Amino acid sequence: MTHITTPHPGHGSCTLVGAGPGDPELLTIKALKAIQTATVLLVDDLVSDAIVALASPKARIVHVGKRGGCKSTPQAFIEKLILMAVREGETVVRLKGGDPFVFGRGGEEVEHLQAAGIPVTVVNGITAGLAAVTSLGVPLTHREHAHGVVFITGHAKPGDSGTDWKALAATAHSARLTLVIYMGVSGAQHIQDELLFGLPANTPVAVIQNASLASQRHAVCTLAELEHTITREKLTSPSVIVVGDVLQGTLALQQALPEARAACA
Repeated sequence: MTHITTPHPGHGSCTLVGAGPGDPELLTIKALKAIQTATVLLVDDLVSDAIVALASPKARIVHVGKRGGCKSTPQAFIEKLILMAVREGETVVRLKGGDPFVFGRGGEEVEHLQAAGIPVTVVNGITAGLAAVTSLGVPLTHREHAHGVVFITGHAKPGDSGTDWKALAATAHSARLTLVIYMGVSGAQHIQDELLFGLPANTPVAVIQNASLASQRHAVCTLAELEHTITREKLTSPSVIVVGDVLQGTLALQQALPEARAACA
């Protein structure tokens, strides 16, 4: 159970809260309570305004932008802000899009705070990859199509060689895995080219932008058409790319629609 204390000098608290994919109705009850009790909220860019609005009118809101492909607040600066606020007796909530421990750098923040002697509570949120496929009525796993799922980033840390997409494709094909790729839009051509070494060109793919929000857009295509589809549909970050046979029915339906419209014309 999350423990939120009343702030007084030297006895603050810190909670890392997953805000989910954006729809405030997808917040957990524990996340909502933490947001409403906070005296200071450090908010990522991907957290929707509707969720930030749930905070107390007396709370101090600090936006610490974190968005793929854009200039971001340095991680070290965010960690310094958290430490300062907790030591001033504030009830701090670090509000992150999705889940703090799924590509949210929550692990880094927990390690830093614990090293400074600050206890941290973590409240999970629905990760965008799950919300994205659910919005299409598609599962991540299926007894007939996918025996597991891999969540992976398409954006490597500077100086890191990144994912071995060829090896991952071979594993996904043999083990029948669904791939959920975060922050992959800018590198879609490279990801497509590498995955094609191990996955069939007709493997179904979905790209979902702004999952769970009123502004959500998506496109379904084959792996061979991934980059072309992203360009044609002008899909941008934040988007999730889902690759795998769980999308077979969705792809088949989309391909059938033009023929159905032509028959009715």
